[in-house]
Amino acid sequence: MEYRSLIALIAALALLAVPAMAGEMQLFGSPALSAAISGTNEFTPGQDVNLAVKVQNTGQTEVTIVKSSIITAKDAPNTAKLLKVTLLAGDAPITVKTDPQMVGDLLGGNSVTPTFAVKISKYAPGGVYSLPLQLNYQYLNTADQVSTDMVRYWYYTENITIPLDIRIKPGVTLDPVTARADKLNVGTEGYIIATITNAGSEHARNAVAKLARNGLSPLIPTDASVFLGDFGPGDTREIRFRASVSTSAAAQDYPVDIYVEYTNPAGDKGTSDTVTVGVPVGEEIDFAVTSPVPQVRPGQKVTLEVTYENVGSAAVRSAEARISAVDPFTSNDDTAYLGDMAPGESRTAKYEVTVASGATPKTYGLDSEIRYRDALDNSQISDTIKVQVEVVESAGLIGVLTSPVTIIIILAILGGGLYYILVHRKKK
Repeated sequence: MEYRSLIALIAALALLAVPAMAGEMQLFGSPALSAAISGTNEFTPGQDVNLAVKVQNTGQTEVTIVKSSIITAKDAPNTAKLLKVTLLAGDAPITVKTDPQMVGDLLGGNSVTPTFAVKISKYAPGGVYSLPLQLNYQYLNTADQVSTDMVRYWYYTENITIPLDIRIKPGVTLDPVTARADKLNVGTEGYIIATITNAGSEHARNAVAKLARNGLSPLIPTDASVFLGDFGPGDTREIRFRASVSTSAAAQDYPVDIYVEYTNPAGDKGTSDTVTVGVPVGEEIDFAVTSPVPQVRPGQKVTLEVTYENVGSAAVRSAEARISAVDPFTSNDDTAYLGDMAPGESRTAKYEVTVASGATPKTYGLDSEIRYRDALDNSQISDTIKVQVEVVESAGLIGVLTSPVTIIIILAILGGGLYYILVHRKKK
């Protein structure tokens, strides 16, 4: 019992030795918020920007009372509670794509950096613009301790607006941009004629218009630069580029990219926005044989007359046809000059052909092709064209004598006669 009494006495003395926990009351303090753009604030027309805004709370408390009878308030008076940050476009030529952001409580001496997605208008004139940044929050104005175990809090709402300056650099913006084709067909080279207007605020010097291939488009630039010289705001120019079209393309619209490289008044190099436009491509230049199928006989030497028609959508120049003679045909004159041919126009070629005497009667297909020059004087070769020629049996005595059956009978008779002669001689 004495041992237990001693332990209880020691515990009571220990409790008496521990002082009561002191509370704190902070006086004369409130949030002090400021904001600035984190990183660069200079942008170009048409640019997509993730704008980081640093919001800092530099508010302090000047007086703190510490006393055992005080209950410590749950919030410091310099804390910005439930802070909402809103970025507005104001009069700036931009679009803010991000909604207001709730960033929570911002304690004194701390900062937060919300990010806003911003689109700079492609038509934005160069200059300095002010973006309103709205900060909405609450703070503890007064904490009244009404008893030893009760505190009444008084919160105020604050709305402040801080201007954030951005600078938009002058630039060259191409709008509108139109394009049309001139003598541009599948498998050939032609022209792309584009009309461009400088809708920006930059006065471009030594400007050069550029044509670029768009991805894997079959429309490929071959002469892709045109010098413009001075190209000021509102100026419009018509420019001509050369381009070729792949043979695997079809007759339809294909995209190309157009942009301008230039020197600005400060002497720095600049590049406009890139504009994609569609260019119509015409059908492939093609030919067809429209003459009737000629009939020839084995052993004949004949003149084949073959009529070719330009069934494409573009004219050709200096066309020359060629035919490939294969067994049972031979020819020492297998080319013919056709000349210029407009779409829908026809020309007739003449070829001297010899038919082998042992030719089997049937229809043969001879390969033919046409070499020509396109609108830009490039040498081109058409796809292979089949020229059909029908070999028929010879008529009359010649037909009988050249018939395979007749030849077999004659050979049999000759063989029998020779056998008879040899046997008769042996008997003698």
